Amino acid sequence: MDHETGLTLVVPPALLTRSRFAFKVPPKPQSAQTLNVDCDALTSEQRWLRPADFPSYPKFLRLARVRFRVTLGLSPAMFSLRNCGLWVAASLTKKRLTLARFSGDSAAPLATKFDVIVVGGGHAGTEAAAAAARCGSRTLLLTHRVDTIGQMSCNPSFGGIGKGHLMREVDALDGLCSRICDQSGVHYKVLNRRKGPAVWGLRAQIDRKLYKQNMQKEILNTPLLTVQEGAVEDLILTEPEPEYTGKCRVSGVVLADGSTVHAESVVLTTGTFLRGVIVIGLEMHPAGRLGDQPSVGLAHTLEKLGFVVGRLKTGTPPRIAKESINFSILNKQTPDNPSIPFSFISETVWIKPEDQLPCYLTHTNPKVDEIVLENLHLNSHIKETTRGPRYCPSIESKVLRFPNRLHQVWLEPEGMDSDLIYPQGLSVTLPAELQEKMITCIKGLEKAKMIQPGYGVQYDYLDPRQITPSLETHLVQRLFFAGQINGTTGYEEAAAQGVIAGINASLRVKRKPPFVVSRTEGYIGVLIDDLTTLGTNEPYRMFTSRAEFRLSLRPDNADSRLTFRGYKEVGCVSQQRYERASWMKSSLEEGISVLKSIEFSSSKWKKLIPEASISIGKSLPLRALDVLKYEEVDMKLLATAVPAPLKKYITCRELAERLKIEAIYESVLFHQQQQIKEVQQEEALQLPKDLDYLTLRDVSLSYEVREKLHFSRPETIGAASRIPGVTPAAIINLLRFVKTTQQRQAAMDELPNTDQYLCETDKLEERQL
Repeated sequence: MDHETGLTLVVPPALLTRSRFAFKVPPKPQSAQTLNVDCDALTSEQRWLRPADFPSYPKFLRLARVRFRVTLGLSPAMFSLRNCGLWVAASLTKKRLTLARFSGDSAAPLATKFDVIVVGGGHAGTEAAAAAARCGSRTLLLTHRVDTIGQMSCNPSFGGIGKGHLMREVDALDGLCSRICDQSGVHYKVLNRRKGPAVWGLRAQIDRKLYKQNMQKEILNTPLLTVQEGAVEDLILTEPEPEYTGKCRVSGVVLADGSTVHAESVVLTTGTFLRGVIVIGLEMHPAGRLGDQPSVGLAHTLEKLGFVVGRLKTGTPPRIAKESINFSILNKQTPDNPSIPFSFISETVWIKPEDQLPCYLTHTNPKVDEIVLENLHLNSHIKETTRGPRYCPSIESKVLRFPNRLHQVWLEPEGMDSDLIYPQGLSVTLPAELQEKMITCIKGLEKAKMIQPGYGVQYDYLDPRQITPSLETHLVQRLFFAGQINGTTGYEEAAAQGVIAGINASLRVKRKPPFVVSRTEGYIGVLIDDLTTLGTNEPYRMFTSRAEFRLSLRPDNADSRLTFRGYKEVGCVSQQRYERASWMKSSLEEGISVLKSIEFSSSKWKKLIPEASISIGKSLPLRALDVLKYEEVDMKLLATAVPAPLKKYITCRELAERLKIEAIYESVLFHQQQQIKEVQQEEALQLPKDLDYLTLRDVSLSYEVREKLHFSRPETIGAASRIPGVTPAAIINLLRFVKTTQQRQAAMDELPNTDQYLCETDKLEERQL
């Protein structure tokens, strides 16, 4: 800091406009001078306080190079200002919030050795850091700015079709985002209800400010987790471990100020910061996000190490003033009643349906197309060859790819007390004045005021075929990648990778086997398998159509698929969650058994439940489980008809709904389980990790296939079969090679026993002689 800056306060957004602080700055122990700081004077992020802000500002502080951060929750909180030998007492007169284990002061002591370092405080980074800490590793989360932890950089929403599945699976492993969404949403809705429960998409509009507050509170109070501000510019590399593949091993990071922090594992979750550039019209500015500097040094380091680097782009819509929109002529969408929470341990969400905010639907028109087409020459982002998101394209891309169509624009609230509206579907990078012109052409937005223009972001990503299913890199041992650095897009995809990377980074420190979710176990497995075997040349987004076994990988049963593995194999799941999942599993098994045991004739069922479209012509008796399959029948109706054995299964809403879903999919799941077993047999055939495909002589493979296998380095025969260009004939030859190798190895394993037997026989003969 320079001499003019003086005292610096960084106040968490949770306390803005609510509290006042009183700072006593005594030049000597006998006297004190008090500064009253009104938080109403601060901005929504942070404010640098200067001598001119307060007439009574102590003159001696103008010459003191002082920087400190206020930690709330202690009364009073005392901090030593070493540079000037002063003590500052901070007392909070209203609501308190503990910010534990945070050291943002360069003068504050920070351990230089951790088990796991996570770089980046976005959605992948927070999940990775929390997961590693839950596994028992001393973890450091490094981020440019602590006050941006949990920031929703783009859309103010979580979930959706496919994405909601990922959130449920992250939650099943005791991840954070689902629980935080249940505490921060303003509009909860399940998408795709017209189809079966296997492809329902849980979704919620989120209060940006509330989500960030709740996430920061969670992260800053996580045991074994330290949060530190700092920009990582380089990696510390050492000699590789001989028993693992890779040309070197990461052992820490180098910060921008030249200081080093050592760790056993490092997770990079850099988002859009690797050589990030923001684009508006023809203007381009280096930035990882609006207002944040990009990471250039780290990008150079990764490139020098030999990682294959690609370039992707994404964008965000402008923000519109709420009071300037004519909602009365637009299509209104209300939230679900009751609202379905994301987390398995949330009984309900924090807000009642009647108190939630609506969303509104409008559409583009030919005037919008005209403005876009006439000004393509003023849009460098759209002219770039860099690939953007296929399934969330900019309005320019939609106009070019789908001419003469009307495109949906959802007007979504950004928070309970926010004056901003997020126009979902209107991502644009035209010059600001043209964005304003385009917005006012849309129905309901004729008098709209643009508060912030939309912009595009271009950034580096690393080909995800360079990582293993545990998200550890092939080139550098103990280095893990998660989030947009792997070519994905979306908060949910980032969170899913983050929790897996954090778990495996911790397991690597303990020298335990990696935790891998297969395609047969979850959408997380589908996501990671697609990335590591197929790669991507455009931002990857999750859909239910990507999963072959989606009838088994439903949102409702993510806990039964992953929670028990997380608890027993890894230790990342809390006792409370494990007990909840165990109770649900036993209750489901018991309930299905009872439903199978209740049998009546079809005519009797028709009398008991006249609403059901049961054919009375059937001669065979019907089980209660079969009756539950009818669309008109739910557990409540069934329990009314047969109260004695079934009444207890409707006291829990979630249990009743899951019994209904289990009944719906009972017959089809039997066949899908057979298919899953076949795939699992293929996945069980492990390929040797040190296999050199380019020089391998014992197997007939074309050079093209050898190159693809060498680059992707699949761990199983199943993964190899999914690599584009690897032919079925090559898989058969590879399978034959693996089986022959296994047989040879098994024979070799028996040799030491044979030698020992012969040796003992010789000794016996010697004694006899």
